[in-house]
Amino acid sequence: MRKNTTMWFIVLALCSLILAACPAPPPPGSAAPAASSGGESQAAAAPAAPAELSGDLNLLCTPQVQWCEGMKAEFERANPGVTVNFVRMSSGESLTRLRNEKDNPQFDIWWGGPIDSFIAAKQEGLLEPYASKNAALIKDKDLMLDPDNAWAGIYVGSLGFVTNKNWLTEHPGTAAPTSWDDLLKPEFTGQVLVAHPSSSGTSYTAMCTILQMRGEEAGWEFLKAYAGQMLQFTKSGSAPAKFVGQGEAAVGIVFSHDIVAEMEKGSPVELTFPAEGTGYEIGGMGIVKGAKNLAIAQAWFDWALDPATQELGPKYEAFQAPSVEGAAASRPELLEVNLIDYDFDYCGTNKKAFIDRFTNEIANADALKE
Repeated sequence: MRKNTTMWFIVLALCSLILAACPAPPPPGSAAPAASSGGESQAAAAPAAPAELSGDLNLLCTPQVQWCEGMKAEFERANPGVTVNFVRMSSGESLTRLRNEKDNPQFDIWWGGPIDSFIAAKQEGLLEPYASKNAALIKDKDLMLDPDNAWAGIYVGSLGFVTNKNWLTEHPGTAAPTSWDDLLKPEFTGQVLVAHPSSSGTSYTAMCTILQMRGEEAGWEFLKAYAGQMLQFTKSGSAPAKFVGQGEAAVGIVFSHDIVAEMEKGSPVELTFPAEGTGYEIGGMGIVKGAKNLAIAQAWFDWALDPATQELGPKYEAFQAPSVEGAAASRPELLEVNLIDYDFDYCGTNKKAFIDRFTNEIANADALKE
């Protein structure tokens, strides 16, 4: 009997030791502790999905308003938590606005318009550098990407002439201009429209094209005669295409993609290029220094360099050529013309001085046609 009793004590003692070695279950609702394996670290958990963007993006938008509206809608569709608030301004107006708001910026990102203005903005400390993950897709980084990541190119467009076909029919013996000198012909006196370079990047590109092709001394002389041919200067760079299409003038100097957009609407216009060479733009974008919604601005920047985004233009009457690999140009023939070796640094660095000279010595910016 004593032997059996001793055996029961031994069994009970062993059970107690086994139970003591087992960890207590976690309390309800608490996470179970991670299992260990002999002190070795376990594989890291899968990374969390990126946080959904939420908030406002204040966009300074320079291309035509249809494209601005379209890009707003597309970005909001891709990011349902974001509201894009945009103001459409020509590039000259945009640069002035950023200068005036430097100490209290109201915009997060500036999208569109020739990079001459972005070069000037960088020099004035108005842009916030950002190294986008999609910058690797840019076709020509020497031309289309700032070395300090202050701006990136998003499209390319060539300068052309728009002429009203009905005007040509009504004036036998005339022809659409095919050189810069043709703009000075007597039949076009008071029949030419172009934007003022103080408000428009399109017009500034035309002006700087002439100064590069002819040299500054001869270029300024040409610009005086050129200004004398104008019916009126417009505020917006693309506006001459519309007004020429409406028959308000015979000829306009505009980016070719804006002329194509007018042709697509059925306007009686034709597109020609100066045979001796024409300038072109690289449309840029840059995050504004002091942006209040920086993360969303960076997301827009990445998105705008995506090939699928760059192919959206024709959907919104924008026919510029894309700047990134993998995006197809809707109108490649617009770049298959005689393009000059346009010096963006020269034009960007001298922008304020050239515009001031044009405004003070040749034609002021009063009463611009809108």
